[in-house]
Order: sequence, then C-alpha cells, then structure tokens
Amino acid sequence: MDTELWRKDGETLDDLGPGLRILQGRAGYRFSLDPVLLCGFARIRPQDRVLDLGTGAGIIPLLLASRHESIRVVGVERQEELADRARRSAQLNRLDQRVEIVCGDMRAPEVLSQYAPFTAVLSNPPYRPAGTGRLSPGSERAAARHELAGGLEDFVGTAARCLDDGGRFFVIHLAERLTDILCALRLERLEPKRLRIVQSRAGEAARLVLVEGRKGAKPGLLVEDPLVIYAGDGYSREVLAMYETKTSVPPQG
Repeated sequence: MDTELWRKDGETLDDLGPGLRILQGRAGYRFSLDPVLLCGFARIRPQDRVLDLGTGAGIIPLLLASRHESIRVVGVERQEELADRARRSAQLNRLDQRVEIVCGDMRAPEVLSQYAPFTAVLSNPPYRPAGTGRLSPGSERAAARHELAGGLEDFVGTAARCLDDGGRFFVIHLAERLTDILCALRLERLEPKRLRIVQSRAGEAARLVLVEGRKGAKPGLLVEDPLVIYAGDGYSREVLAMYETKTSVPPQG
C-alpha cells in the first residue's frame, strides 16, 4: 500500500511504531506523550467496547486497536478536519473495521446514542479552562489545550452517560486539577478507584495525574506508585516500555 496517497497538503505521515502510522497537521494539533501514558494506564479487557472522547488525530483508537485485537473503538471529535484525519489514519492502518470516527459534539446525546453503551471510556481532554493562560495559535491547538467546547464536567458527564454499569473511565489531566476531577467523578457516580501521579523526574512535584473511575462502584481508592517520565538523559524504562510494542517516542521537551 502506498501510504503517501492518504496524505493531503499540509499534513505529515508519522511513525507510531512497527506497522502503525498516523496523519497529523503540519502546523496544527500534534500528539504528545500524554495519550500514550493514558493508554498505558488503561486496563483494557478482551471484547471491550471503547470510546475516546475528543479523539483529535485518533492516536488513542489507533494504539488501543493495534494492541487489543478483539476490541472495537469509537473516537468522537468535534473538529471536522481532525476527524477526517483520524478516519484516514484508521483506514491506512487497516483498522477501520474496528475503529470508527464520529464527527460531532460529544455533549449532544444523539451524537453517541447509537453506539452506546460502552464498557470503557478514555479521555485526554483540554487541560486549561477557557480564559486562563495563553491561547495557542490555530483552532486545532487551541481546542486541544483550552476548554473551548466543553469543560472537565462535560467530559465526565458524557463518559457517565455512555458507560455500562461497572464500566471504567480513564482520564489524564493536570495534577493541579485533581480535586476537580475527583469531585466531578463522584457527582456522576463514577467512583474513583485508581490514582497515579506523573512526575517529570523522581522526587519532583506531580505534573499530571491518571485516574480511573468505575460507574456505580463502591468507595475505595488505590493510589499507585508514581509514574516517572525521565531518567538520566532520556525516558524512563517504564515509559520506553510503553513504546516498544507499537509507538515511536516523540521528541522530548
């Protein structure tokens, strides 16, 4: 297959590892380490029906579908250009039989009603509330980093609405917003069950948090050992292990 035929002007075709590639905008949104960490944290089971909220270029569906051959993944993305890219990436990787990309606003119940319920939902949502910090140039990057079309509560509420009882929600977010995350989860009956902080280097303050909530579960939170990103001049062994199967390490920084 000539994979270059899938690429449009202004796009790059980038390696995600052996046999896996992704289309990205040259000047728009480009994936970071965070969705890779989220996929490593998520406990995916055989036959899971998985939803990715705010799928962007589709990295989470691509990684999960390539690693778990019995699952089906739906990615929802509001921006039409990003959704088109994610859809073409699934096709060029021959994952389109198990990956479906939906273009629409996740907050509208009719967008996902025909696909629900799901057994697992993942999200790497925008981290910053609208009106805070410097807005990134370009609509793709701005929407990926700031809550311009739905805040944390919208992502959690959509996950709760789309999950089966006992279903799991996996999210990565800023450590400084941990209280917001836990409160939002409990409000939607997604009981926090696992928590892992992410440190740039061992001993440093947490930069990110990974959280699992389960719909209708009993209280009881497991706090796992920190995930450390860097060791010496490169990535830690644990982070490198997340890449060894399918994903190429992005540039540091």
